[in-house]
Order: sequence, then structure tokens, then C-alpha cells
Amino acid sequence: MNPRNVAPFAALAAVLCGCHAVPQLPGLYTPGPQPIVVRQAPFTPDSGTIALRCGQLIDGVSAFAHDDMLVVIRDGRIASVTHGASPGMAAAAHVPVLDLSEYTCLPGLIDMHTHLTDRPEDTADLTTVFTRSDEETFRIGAENAAATVLAGFTTVRNVGTYKFGDDYALRDAINRGRIVGPRMQASGPYLTIAHGGGDLYVPGYKEPPGAARFHMGVAKGPEEFRQRAQDLVNAGSDVLKVIASGAVLAYGGVPGAPEMTQEEIAAVVEVAHASGKKVAAHAHGAQSILMAIDAGVDTVEHASYLDDAGIAAALKRGNVALSMDVYNGDYIDTEGRKQKWPEEFLRKNVETTEVQRQGFTKAVQAGVPIVFGTDAAVYPHGLNARQFPIMVKRGMSPMQAIRSATEVAAHYMGWDADVGTIEPKKFGDVIAVRGSPLYDIRVLQDVVAVVKGGLVLKLPE
Repeated sequence: MNPRNVAPFAALAAVLCGCHAVPQLPGLYTPGPQPIVVRQAPFTPDSGTIALRCGQLIDGVSAFAHDDMLVVIRDGRIASVTHGASPGMAAAAHVPVLDLSEYTCLPGLIDMHTHLTDRPEDTADLTTVFTRSDEETFRIGAENAAATVLAGFTTVRNVGTYKFGDDYALRDAINRGRIVGPRMQASGPYLTIAHGGGDLYVPGYKEPPGAARFHMGVAKGPEEFRQRAQDLVNAGSDVLKVIASGAVLAYGGVPGAPEMTQEEIAAVVEVAHASGKKVAAHAHGAQSILMAIDAGVDTVEHASYLDDAGIAAALKRGNVALSMDVYNGDYIDTEGRKQKWPEEFLRKNVETTEVQRQGFTKAVQAGVPIVFGTDAAVYPHGLNARQFPIMVKRGMSPMQAIRSATEVAAHYMGWDADVGTIEPKKFGDVIAVRGSPLYDIRVLQDVVAVVKGGLVLKLPE
């Protein structure tokens, strides 16, 4: 094993005292200096060359696992996938070989609903988000990014921030190799109505100077939303996020009540699709789910009160997927009460959790595409895989659940040419677990090895 390709877990927590100037975000906001978190200094993302010997391989393409496979990664991308006793082993003789023959290898997992710059404890007092410095926010994001990738999620979609610039800065630092984290799509601020589910509004709280950064996505009417959407595209958003109906963890809103109109959502979709970008809709209620689907969004998050009409509309569209966070209600109900989260949030969580799980089962049975999304930050980052057992309990086969977090998610992110499966030309993103998730999906909660772009970020102990 070449030690330059190995990063023990402890090294990922190293924080340097120096600062890194993040490039200016076009036309809107320039972050201040950011601390650097590194696993080794320096390293180049996606430059790894290594061979992985896998006892079993779930490649994301086949309907079953393959025994004794060799995955060769060169310059960050998969060069070949062959049976271990084939000529592929000889071809790998000139590169380091990581022996994972006692483990099951899978494609790096994908979570399409994360908030890397947020923490669950902030829910007890959202005013802390207003007063936190850019440097502290970046540090929190870097810690969350490391925890997420070490848990096996090598790709994520960060769907919204309250403060403009936070997720762009984190994404760019990961891309430049300044910190360790997953491949990341950033949406920038939520597109939302004033005091809606994506607007950081705390009743009775006097906002500090400069609070406009917390309301960059607020608009009213199709034309304003079209302009806000274009601003975010110009600023570098990879995907746009609209709040079609009220959030559970927001003051005053009703989770099922529509907020943006169908015309407003359609205006955002028009701008995004013209730029080759996708749109995710936060939608709890049956009416807002239907409006979002008819407006042309690509994915719908939560879908708590999904009904037969919404399922029929999704099937008719054929190119829209649901992202349903069916685990985090448990965390909110236990830890949220311990931490004294606002009673309004706890009540709305109870109201939406079970109906969302019922909707999940109906969607699975109907054949609506479902992508893996956890709303990570409602509970601690790194616990994302706790959702898999509930997905299986509520109607998915283990392979369906795995594919929702690999090839299906990659397709609906628009990144299926690069991630989601273990096959030649894709990025060398591979994880390993003890045992087979096809027999016990819970093993995905304990990922023992993580390779991202050929770089080994985590090894079996």
C-alpha cells in the first residue's frame, strides 16, 4: 500500500490555523477568509491511482452481487472492473492494491437532501444562524463534510442555505482539495416567499445589520422569481431549490399549505432548465406536490401528504422523482424533545412523519422513482444511512434502496455520466462494508472503507 494514498480518520479532523481566500462569487457576495481543513497537505482531488480487491461487488448496474472482483482506478477514474483471477490483476501489478476481499464493495453513496452548513442543535434557537461568522459557518460545514464522506456518502446535493454564499464556499473548497468532503451540488439560498418555509424568520427577533444575505431568495410573483433564479444561476448554483409549501421546522407555516404558486415555480423551472440545471421542490401538501410536478420540477422533497393524484401525476410525467426523508422524524421526536426544540416544530413533526412513511410505501408500490434524501442537518451529519432500514421496512427491497442512493440518484442529479455505478470511466468512488447489505441493509450504517476518486479516505480498522 502506498501511504500517500491513505488518510486515517484522525487526520481528517486536523484544522490548520492559516486562512484561504475563497474566490469572489459573481456579482453578489465575497466571503471572508476561510480556515483550511485538510487530510494531507496538499493533495489534488480525483488524482488517485489504486486497485481494489473486493470480496463481493454491488456495481449499481447488475441485479445481483459479483464475487471476487478487482476494480482498477487510474487518475481518479475507473479503468477496469474484472474478476479477481483475470488479467486485470496483472494489469494492476504496477499500482497499489487495497485488499477488501473480506468486504462488500459498492458505489459511493449519494444523498440528494443535505444541509452541510447547518446543525440540528441550531433548531433550538434559529437566531444563532444570524450571528454566526462566516469562518465559524465554514468550520461547521467542513466538519459536516468530513463526517458525511467518511460515512460513505461520496456525493451529495446541498439543497439550500439560509445565508447566501455558505454552500458555494464549501463546495469550492472541496473541489480545490482544501478540505475533505463529498462531491457536492450547491443550490444557494432557498427560493421562497416572504416569511415562507425557506425565509429565516423568527417572530419578535430584531435582525442584525446586513441581514439581507439571509433573504436573497425571497420573491413574489413569476417575474421576481425568474430574476432571483437567474441571479442564483449566475452566482454558480448547480441546482435550484423552491419552497412549494411550508416547512416543518419553520415558524408559523403549515406544512401542507401551498406557498409559491404554480406559475412562480414554473418561472424558476424555465430559468433553470434553460441553463441545463435541475429544480428540487420542497413540498409537503398534496396540492403543492401536484403543483410542483405540473410546473416541471425534477425532484420533490418530503412529499408528506402525497395522494393518489400526486402519484398519478408523477407517473404521467415519467421524469420526476421523489426524495422522502423517512428516518429523521424519529430523531426529532426523541432528541428534539431532549434539546427543547420549539414545541411548534415538534408538533408538526409528529403530524407529518407517519403520513410521509405511508406515502413512501404507496409511491414504491406504484413505481414512482425515489431517490435517497435524508434532510441531513435535521439530525447529525454522518448518520445518513440510518434511513435505509426504514426504506426497506416500508416497501423497498434492499437492492432498490441501494439503487435509490446510487444510480437512480445520479440520474436525477444529472451526474450519471460520472457517479452512481462502478464501471469504466466513472469516478473511482467506492465504499466497503462488512457483510452484505442485500441480506442486512443495516450494514450500510458502518462503512469501513471509503475511496473517492482513487484516494483512500478511510480504511478498515
